[in-house]
This record gives sequence, structure tokens and C-alpha cells, in this order.
Amino acid sequence: MLHLFIDDRPWFRAKSRGYGTGLPIAWQGWAVLLLHIALITGVVLLLRDRPVMLTAMAVLAAIVPLPLYRARTEGGCGARTGAAVAKRNASARIRRK
Repeated sequence: MLHLFIDDRPWFRAKSRGYGTGLPIAWQGWAVLLLHIALITGVVLLLRDRPVMLTAMAVLAAIVPLPLYRARTEGGCGARTGAAVAKRNASARIRRK
């Protein structure tokens, strides 16, 4: 089962504009995203009576998986301005004519 997680294919699509990771494109990405949401939800439910600890642990739970998202994003997690999207759309229009 572990061999399913150890491959070189990307799990997330890069955002077309802005910085960060887009939606998952593989089941592994969906699994990581759901586990990330469950982790944050669990922290909130366990520590709801301790607001200072809740804040610290929720921020930590939100930040810890970010290197995995970055490593598994198609094309990396760089800032995108949309210029590449406009260029791709323009070339697609030229090909259709």
C-alpha cells in the first residue's frame, strides 16, 4: 500500500493565479486534503475550552502539511500572475481558427 504514495506524479494542480496549490488531481491529494481538514477539526474540537492553546495548535496543524502540498504540486508552488493563462488561451484561439 505504501508504494501507492511513493511515486513522482503530482497530487495537486497549480493555481492559475496567485500563490499556492489548487485542487487535488489524484486520490492521494484528496486523501491528504481530507486528513488535513480532519486534523484541524480535531484540534478545534479537543481544545475548544482553551482558546490560547486552540489558536496555537490550529495554526500549527494548518502549517505542518504545507511542505507536502508544495512538493506534490504540478509545476511547484510559485506565484502566478495569470499571464501564462492568457498566453495559453490566446494560443488556443489561434489554433481553433
